[in-house]
Order: sequence, then structure tokens, then C-alpha cells
Amino acid sequence: MNPNGQAHRIVRTLFYAVKPLIPRTAQLFLRRALMNRRRQACAQIWPIDPQAGDAPPQWKGWPDGKKFALVLTHDVDTQAGHDKCRRLMQAEEERGFRSSFTIVPERYNISPELLKEMTARGFEVAVHGLKHDGKLFSSREVFLQKAACINRYLKAWGAVGFRAPAMHHNLDWILDLDIEYDMSTFDVDPFEPQPDGMGTIFPFWVDGTARGRKGYVELPYTLSQDFTPYILFRDKDNGCWKRKLDWIVEKGGMALINVHPDYMGFDPLRLGREEYPAAFYTDWLDYIKSRYANQYWAVLPRDMARFIRSETPRAQEKFIKPFATEEKPACSLT
Repeated sequence: MNPNGQAHRIVRTLFYAVKPLIPRTAQLFLRRALMNRRRQACAQIWPIDPQAGDAPPQWKGWPDGKKFALVLTHDVDTQAGHDKCRRLMQAEEERGFRSSFTIVPERYNISPELLKEMTARGFEVAVHGLKHDGKLFSSREVFLQKAACINRYLKAWGAVGFRAPAMHHNLDWILDLDIEYDMSTFDVDPFEPQPDGMGTIFPFWVDGTARGRKGYVELPYTLSQDFTPYILFRDKDNGCWKRKLDWIVEKGGMALINVHPDYMGFDPLRLGREEYPAAFYTDWLDYIKSRYANQYWAVLPRDMARFIRSETPRAQEKFIKPFATEEKPACSLT
């Protein structure tokens, strides 16, 4: 047993046990104090880990000779986020983009009409955990019980993708979900509760042969989640996203972003305490369209997963990435 991994699991369990008792303002104050120290300590690997840019062996590139891939995703964590989805969809449609929305099945009131509208307008719906309570991976038994419920929602929604809340992950356990892809990891993000990055800006295959499972494609996010720079660090522009995107383009990787409508403020004159201007995101999309016109393959997660699986008859041989079952710290504060 990796002592670091065991310690992280214990800390997470304790955190989610006491989290409901801590006022939100206090949570943010404590997180900012800790994470600002970590940001300084991790400056050499975040937001760009130089070692994450290596392409898979025998990599032949993206379809139609595109220079890089672009995947837009959104976690909808709360009712407020749910109710902003149409405005976010409209902003993307105006720029010619489509994205994926991962929805929490049992946390807020979900509009069946909204889910139907998303797919009808060319967006994708995926499943975001079950209750968003931090307990999904608390034990193997708990995970299997909740996985059965998650699989029912996947089937009911016609969804083929999954992302765990708070980016918790156990890639071996996730094999029990009826999915084509998972998005519960990242290339590098030392600010997540489970900070073990995958160390790549490319998709990879998680093989299920040893478990008698079909396997799935893992799609790590490769640009920082919006909460970190704009709510946690209170950055005043989207330079973090632009710099990382430019590096991903240089490496020919997958630019996968995870933006929360929950934190987006569409009225810049009336931003909430935990909102940032939606223009940070839309300006980033405009930046892509203007600077990298005709150079990107904009694709939904499900289509990315199917490309990886079909690009070669034995996708697992080409894209398989050994993954650690024990966590390791991304960097040290000492």
C-alpha cells in the first residue's frame, strides 16, 4: 500500500465528512491559503508539465491533418448551473462550437426537456457521478452499489460518457461502468483532492481484458478547470488558458477543457461571489477561432473516444497507458 495514496484517501474521507459543517466562505479561505502556497511550489509543472507533451508511440495525428484536437466539456454541479446551460449553449452555437454537459443525476431538479434539447441541438449529455457528495469511491462496495445506479442513468439518457465529481478516480473500478469513455483525470492538476496527474495531453486506452471488461478511452482534461484560476486564485484574465492552449497546439495534443456554468456570470455588472465573467470563456473560444482557424479538430467526447478505438483495430496496443492504482503527490510544499 502506497502510504501517500492511503493518506490522501483518509484526508478526503475526513474532509467530506465535515464539509457540510464548514461555511462556504471558510472553505474558500482555507483552500486559497493552502493552494496559493502549492501554486508557488508547483510552478515548474502547472499549468504546463513539459513531460506531458510526448505523443503516443507511432502516433499518426488527428483526422484531416488537423494540428490539434479541441474538446469542450462542462460539469453541471448545481441547480444554478443547470439553469444557465441554455445561455452557455447559445454562446457556443454563435461561435460554431458544440460541447458536452455532464449532469449529476441525483442532486438537483433535472429538466428532461433540457436533456432532449441538448442532444437535438448537437450537444452531448454525460453522467457526472451520482449525488456529488464525495463518497463515490469511499469503498469498493459503495462504488459497486452506486455504479449500478449510474449505469441505469447512462442507459436512460443514452449517454456513453462519465466524469466523477471532484475528479476522484480509480481507473480500474470505472471499468464497471457501461461507458465508452471517462473524463475523471487530467494531465496535471496539483490542486485537485486526488492530485495524481496522468502525465499526458493525449487520450489513452484503459484495458479491461484482465477483468473481463470491454475497456474504455480515458480523456484527461488538459486545460485548468475554471474554478481554480478564477474562483480559487481570482485571476483577472484568461491568460492561463491561452498559454496552455498555445503549448498544446505546439505539441499537437488534445485541448480538453472543463468549464462549469455554475461559476459563469453572464451579466458582468452583477457577478456573484463565486462567479467570473463568462467573457473569459467566450473570448478564449474567439481566440481559438481567430488564431487557429482551420487548424483544430473540434469534436465531442464520444466522437473522440470512437476515433481512438477505431483508428487502429487494436487500439489498446497503440494507446494503452499504464496507470498507477495508488496515488502520488503531484509536487511537494516543502
